[in-house]
Amino acid sequence: MTALIVTGTSTDVGKTVVTAALAATAQAPGKSVAVCKPAQTGVLPGEPGDLAEIERLTGVDRLHEFARYPDPLAPNVAARRAGLPELALDDVAAGIDAIDSDLVLVEGAGGLLVRFGDFTLLDVARRLNVPVVVVCSAGLGTLNHSQLTTDALAAAGVHCAGLIIGSWPADPDLAAVTNLAELPDVTGVPLIGRVPAGAGSRTRESFVADAPGWLRPVHANV
Repeated sequence: MTALIVTGTSTDVGKTVVTAALAATAQAPGKSVAVCKPAQTGVLPGEPGDLAEIERLTGVDRLHEFARYPDPLAPNVAARRAGLPELALDDVAAGIDAIDSDLVLVEGAGGLLVRFGDFTLLDVARRLNVPVVVVCSAGLGTLNHSQLTTDALAAAGVHCAGLIIGSWPADPDLAAVTNLAELPDVTGVPLIGRVPAGAGSRTRESFVADAPGWLRPVHANV
């Protein structure tokens, strides 16, 4: 098994759509892809969550969710409010490690240091010794948020495989355009993709066909 963790600089930066794009790109004849969402928050039992969206966009049906909490909060807080058990690092690491697939994509909740229990996604990456992709925004504020996230990974000795802009605007402003060069410069991490805004509303056929092109190395051009 090869695993890759997908985290974000914050919430609502496009982690689920980026995870779907990675899954769509990795699909190939004879190669299996699985997606794991250790904790889903803000969704009731039986309701479609992020994994259902990934399946809709890509057709990947090896999906794993370890816990679900109704309130749209950090998983540990949502667990306490619901009177449900918090996740444990040993169980999450073992659960991911047990997934039988060539590639396992692990989507976090919120940012890198959001707590699932008494641990964060950073602890999961360190325990499994797997790389992390950071999903970031395009505009103002992203340089600070991205460097804070990549600095935390570096301090923990966790390899960052790259940055991906989760929602690239159709009409990028000055900040977005200049950030294409500034993001890798301030973080020391390559910018390996940008997903167009609205990609999550596409049909499966369109999404799967175009996703590989979004994840090619990005240079300072629009």
